[in-house]
Amino acid sequence: MILLLLGTHVFMTFRTGFIQRKIPKAIKLSVTKDSGAGDVSPFAALTTSLAATIGTGNIIGVGTALIAGGPGAIFWMWITGVFGIATKYSETLIAVKYRVKDHNGNMLGGAMYALQRGFKRKTLGKVLGILFAVFAAIASFGIGAAVQANSLSGAIVSLSGTAAIAEANIDVFGLFMTSPLQIIVGLILVALIAVVIMGGIKVISRVCEKLIPAMTIFYVLACLVLIVINGQYFIDAIGLIVVCAFTPQAAFGGAVGTSIMIALQLGCARGLFSNESGLGSSPLVASSAITRNPARQALVSMTGTFWDTVIVCALTGIALVSSILASPEISAAFNDGSFLGATATLVTTCFAQIPVVGPLVLCIGLVLFAYSTMVGWSYYGNRCITYLFGKHAIKPYQIVFLCICFLGAIGLQGFVWDISDITNALMAVPNLIAVLGLSALIARETKHYVWGNRLEEEDTTPIPIEESK
Repeated sequence: MILLLLGTHVFMTFRTGFIQRKIPKAIKLSVTKDSGAGDVSPFAALTTSLAATIGTGNIIGVGTALIAGGPGAIFWMWITGVFGIATKYSETLIAVKYRVKDHNGNMLGGAMYALQRGFKRKTLGKVLGILFAVFAAIASFGIGAAVQANSLSGAIVSLSGTAAIAEANIDVFGLFMTSPLQIIVGLILVALIAVVIMGGIKVISRVCEKLIPAMTIFYVLACLVLIVINGQYFIDAIGLIVVCAFTPQAAFGGAVGTSIMIALQLGCARGLFSNESGLGSSPLVASSAITRNPARQALVSMTGTFWDTVIVCALTGIALVSSILASPEISAAFNDGSFLGATATLVTTCFAQIPVVGPLVLCIGLVLFAYSTMVGWSYYGNRCITYLFGKHAIKPYQIVFLCICFLGAIGLQGFVWDISDITNALMAVPNLIAVLGLSALIARETKHYVWGNRLEEEDTTPIPIEESK
């Protein structure tokens, strides 16, 4: 799977003529008002997709890569993000190109429509589209609901320390133990999510337009404070990250020793699933954007990978590595039994270096990231369920989604993680088939609109109306 994703990233980088060169232009377009067909602004679509993309993986995922793959893994995460920009651009372009309308005029798009409408073999395209929608819908319950809710409640319980209300003394049908605090958190969480997701894409996008920029700036500032605190190790941290990416050696006083292949494998894996380039998730909401042509919104969407991996993950990695260099005793976290336990210890210890508010900053970051991810993924699942069963299935889906959020908050885990990991990976397969199968069209549209300086040109191709189920 890693080879397929990374290979597609590199292939589409060349196929699009190194579209990464257009990042400055894309950032400008993301905050520019557009015209044309669509339901929400380009910036609203971008922030909604970032809500699902910038999640706990930006904190915990980077820590896990560092522990398992050493400092070199951070470098390969960054490289994966740079090449992944091309795939994010490509999957969004075909999603917008082949989007349809429902009878109310609302936009519907994503890999399933690109496969169904773009492939000459319609039966194959339909089957692949259904598979994508099924896998993405299931993944929304796992990675989008239970996993995030569990991370959110876990952060709050951790901050509460040894308070009696946080003691896990309530048996849930003999399956797992929970605490009164987790139940309270779960109920509040369900209420906060319901208020947003029941309002549809316009309410979700309005919330994300305000929440995501503030949340990201808050976390980036925390990382910068941590880097400034350990400023004398900033250059050393960058040097260690680069050197360990190409040289097998022990780091942090011998606490971490990895080969180049392990650093490459772990860095690519975490980078690939952190920015979601190639999974086909972001185009589900990008298809709703008001845009003059597919290439224009594709440029806006590819900035999501830039912000997520190239900026946020890179800052997290530098902050963690410089903290360990400044306080070598933190490396004791690498011997903490399990990767999850070690990662939690590592991240918590590093952020505790920020005087007084360090643990609180980390907790707020985890809570906001987890909440935004749940809101974003709820919409992804919504679109896939609509494709499979029609609009009448939306409310039942939302109710099930909220129930799983509650179960995740009170302690449901185990098999949910395994299922979500598998379906998260499987949904990438039909999406990448769509990207590679339609790569000639992507190259042609890119040459016309981007390299032909026609981004202001409006695509007048009629958008068909999808028959209601």
